[in-house]
Amino acid sequence: MKHLLNLLAAIALLVWGTHMVRTGVLRVFGANLRNLLAHSMSNRFSAALSGLGVTALVQSSTATSLMTSAFVGQGLISLPAALAVMRGADVGTALMAVLFSTDLSWLSPLFIFVGVVLFITRQDTTAGRIGRVLIGLGVMLLALRLVVDATEPLLEAPAVRTLLASVTSDIFMELLLGALLAVMAYSSLAIVLLIAAMASSGAIPMEVALGLTLGANIGSGLVAVLTTAKSSVEVRQVTIGNMLFKIMGVAIVAPFLGLWATYVMPLIDGKGQNIVLFHLAFNIFNSLCFIGLTQTVARWVTALLPKPEASSTSLLRPRHLDPSALSTPSLAISCAAREALHQADMVESMLIGMQRVLETDDLKLSQELRELEGTVDDLYSAIKYYMTKISRAELDEREGQRWTEIISFTINMEQIGDIIERVLLDIEDKKIKKGRQFSEAGTQEIRELLHHLLDNLRLAMSVFLNGNVREAQKLLEEKARFRDLELAYSATHLARLSDNTVSSIETSSLHIDLISDLKRINSLLCSVAYPILESAGALAPSRLKESALDKAAR
Repeated sequence: MKHLLNLLAAIALLVWGTHMVRTGVLRVFGANLRNLLAHSMSNRFSAALSGLGVTALVQSSTATSLMTSAFVGQGLISLPAALAVMRGADVGTALMAVLFSTDLSWLSPLFIFVGVVLFITRQDTTAGRIGRVLIGLGVMLLALRLVVDATEPLLEAPAVRTLLASVTSDIFMELLLGALLAVMAYSSLAIVLLIAAMASSGAIPMEVALGLTLGANIGSGLVAVLTTAKSSVEVRQVTIGNMLFKIMGVAIVAPFLGLWATYVMPLIDGKGQNIVLFHLAFNIFNSLCFIGLTQTVARWVTALLPKPEASSTSLLRPRHLDPSALSTPSLAISCAAREALHQADMVESMLIGMQRVLETDDLKLSQELRELEGTVDDLYSAIKYYMTKISRAELDEREGQRWTEIISFTINMEQIGDIIERVLLDIEDKKIKKGRQFSEAGTQEIRELLHHLLDNLRLAMSVFLNGNVREAQKLLEEKARFRDLELAYSATHLARLSDNTVSSIETSSLHIDLISDLKRINSLLCSVAYPILESAGALAPSRLKESALDKAAR
């Protein structure tokens, strides 16, 4: 029992080390890896090479699959390009298996020592995150050594010898068991290394080990499919397409395992090395064989899982909050930012509609716009809930700041929606139902304020998206300009009251309240500029520091 527990503990340590390396690399290089993938799609071969490189760093084809799927879901890359990335990703993880199968156990104490020192002393910095990667690498190397050590005494037990002697080569059971282990471990790399270590120690026959290795490849594709099960259709198309490639590759190779055992195995020293090289050969064959079929498989997947037709209700729901992106915090931040812009689009529709209600007295449109405010609230709740699932500890300083900016932006949009709803109720009660009209001059003033407000909303969305310092300065200047307009139009309205203009007298309360509410909306929009200017050192307590701003812009 003690030896069995030692083996299980070594396996758990191997899986945990793989997880530490994957999450550590994503924390340090997540944004750069995303940019590499997004900008390497000129052809299928460069896409495959980028997938190979990213996976070699992340040590997980599943993580690469999730990042690539999210890009497709956001419309940044095409489905065939994403499938080409995955062809390289599978080769990348196989190369890492070959590397770790060599005797690097002497590096384990060095990696763990240096990693712990960096992680403890500089935990929230890049150096600290690199320390986490080194700890993971050291733990993986240590775990592989422990797996070998734990299996040796187990093999001496009579019960284990009897069990192994009764094992017959059943390819379907081997594929199923290998896939199940990969799903449970969330890592085909860890399972392939485990299979190699156990084969090296004689714990399992080589023929069984080869079948388990093929099953682990299927399992890695299944992990991505299960992880994206609740994602959008575009995201699921990538993982299902990649799964089809793996199944086709296994179907071709599985009947010929005997040829590898007969002709190739004697040429390779070491049983463990034999397994990882077989794993690498399979993935190279699978990638080269099917790299030219990405367009065809993309058509198959699109036919199997077609995109649903866009409906008016689907446009109002969250569209970019991909659950699978949560495993890559930097990518999840991008998804939340895109959804925040979707929320701002709803607010823009409400503002445009409010202008039409003021001019046409359309009571039905007013009621529809007030219902749209519920959608703005729902989007805010969805974004907020999604953001709470993103681990703040895994974000670097810039991403942490972006997290705060997104939350602040969505809160402002939700408050603007509330103000517009209240304004629409006032218009219905004080203007439409009573049949009153603004004076011609008053109508023109409100129209001009709304025009400025829409321009400022679009500018605020641009500042939120791009973080441009010049645009942020312009937005803050618009706050002062809008305040001057509000004061001027309030004064002209009072002048019309002094002249006993009937329409101005009848709508005076609504007119003054409306101007005040539009000013509040504008203030909320302009607040988007403050974090950008503050981070650029261009914001003083009471004024813009022009010289600092010019320096930051250059």
